[in-house]
Amino acid sequence: MTTPPPGTTGPDPRPGDPDAGPLLSQRTALVLLMAAFIGTVVGVLALFSAGNVAGALLAGVTGFGTSTLGLHKLIG
Repeated sequence: MTTPPPGTTGPDPRPGDPDAGPLLSQRTALVLLMAAFIGTVVGVLALFSAGNVAGALLAGVTGFGTSTLGLHKLIG
């Protein structure tokens, strides 16, 4: 097997190139979508319980971050 010369890694994928592949894998899209849903639910529930928008936003962002890590380990 031969290796390419240094500095040449092959053709650069161009925008619109059908061989470029997806930007995100299906697993990544699923994890981020589920984490966004969980973060939204946590934020809305926090808003309903406390009535504080800043606290609800903080709870939603925290829910998104922690569920991203948990789902990353769980799915996959």
